[in-house]
Amino acid sequence: MKWLLYFLLASLFGIAFAQEASNTYDIRVAVTRAGDRFQVNASYEVPITVCEAFTFITDYEGAKSLPGIVDSKVISRSGNKVKVARLLEEKILFIPFEMRSELEYTEIPNKTLLFEQISGETKHYKGSWRLVPEKDFTIFKYDAQVEPNSLVPSAVIEFFIKNIVRRQFESMAELAALKRSTSTKACR
Repeated sequence: MKWLLYFLLASLFGIAFAQEASNTYDIRVAVTRAGDRFQVNASYEVPITVCEAFTFITDYEGAKSLPGIVDSKVISRSGNKVKVARLLEEKILFIPFEMRSELEYTEIPNKTLLFEQISGETKHYKGSWRLVPEKDFTIFKYDAQVEPNSLVPSAVIEFFIKNIVRRQFESMAELAALKRSTSTKACR
């Protein structure tokens, strides 16, 4: 019985430590359903300048290093508008799903990145990234509306959106912090 108690306490400590370590960047994710659409609101913070943060989120082709993004290519650029083709791949219940999309981004330097799906495999995908500078870090705020084109029950989709977004944002925050030295050169 004593060993069982030790094992339980060690497991709980490990879970608490893992949750603390995974939230180093104060990652927050909220997914709510409104009819057939999902509203996704998320944020995280990274100890980089707002210029470095903007350089990071507008590195469209560098997005290939994030989990789930197989390919990301800039198709065209005109003024502050950028068209990007993306191929995403996720496994849901061990079943691989691929999603292709073409997105149009509108860049408002060091403040906002608006995006809207022009074509793709979801019925609707539109949103924004907003950058909020603080003294020693930048807050990345993500807001999007997604309407999947799927026969999968909404509760299952909601569960996977929450988990995929959290995993991607953990990776994004870590990568943004690592790429700081590269971004700093572009912000001089």
